[in-house]
Amino acid sequence: MPITVKDELPAIAQLRHENVFVMPKSRAMSQEIRPMRLAILNLMPNKVETEVQFIRLLANTPLQVHVDLLRLDTHRSSENSEQHLNMFYRYFSEVKDQNYDALIVTGAPLAHLEYSDVIYWEELQEFFDWAEHHVTSTLFSCWAAHAGLFHHHGLKRALKENKLCGVFKHKVYFDHGALTRGFDDEFLVPHSRYGHIDIEKINSCKDLVVLAGSQKVGAYLLKNKTGSQVYITGHPEYDADTLQKEYQRDIINDVDAPKPENYFPNNDHSAKPSKTWQSHAFLLFSNWLNYYVYQTTPYDINLVSQDVRTNNYAE
Repeated sequence: MPITVKDELPAIAQLRHENVFVMPKSRAMSQEIRPMRLAILNLMPNKVETEVQFIRLLANTPLQVHVDLLRLDTHRSSENSEQHLNMFYRYFSEVKDQNYDALIVTGAPLAHLEYSDVIYWEELQEFFDWAEHHVTSTLFSCWAAHAGLFHHHGLKRALKENKLCGVFKHKVYFDHGALTRGFDDEFLVPHSRYGHIDIEKINSCKDLVVLAGSQKVGAYLLKNKTGSQVYITGHPEYDADTLQKEYQRDIINDVDAPKPENYFPNNDHSAKPSKTWQSHAFLLFSNWLNYYVYQTTPYDINLVSQDVRTNNYAE
């Protein structure tokens, strides 16, 4: 089933080229069903690329998902991004009184800033609190995962001396977890981050469950007991060449920047990398939308604000 977005969104052309079923809003209006309402708070500077990456994963589900792209009132992007934002995004202040079945908060290039030094941190905290009462389940990605864990659970990240960058093996920690249903015992995920929270600290928080990770990356996939918060510390949404582009950018500023591990064929940065994590990424997002959104959210979306969750898939 399709993802529905505004008819003119540039991401549509790229996704259709990949044979991803994206339905313009004008066509979706003629279908007499209630689509899932999902919002994406896109904090990344490369707006269109990030939209394509996440919408691609959301489209691999039998559910019809209507996507709203959101922006914070206090955050301004470059001039080109502002034009795109003004056309396709809604301000947080415009949707404060609305409810959503699901929400994705993307990462952000803010690795070395203290949260209190982030110019929009105060509004982002308000946004996180709003989501707890207006969204059935929120998925926090990479930097947003650490920010959400700090805001909701007081878990402060540490910064690694060297960036964790590459494609790493992960293990599933529960045999019958809803989010990891259908996963292989081991699977691959890209990471690109300095932030890290020791898994022992996470395990000491009684409301959190670590579902997957590894000794190298630590906790990768975790959630709170109700599933209203899902955290992923890596980047399953990445394209095959995303880490390559990041590395090319990094070595301009630092010729000794770490090369992504387990990524380039024969460790040759001039060789074309392969995408070895896509099946896991599709399955993760499908499981999330099914078990923690569709199976849980009330049919009457107005009831989301009453914290009505019909199932609890606590692992």
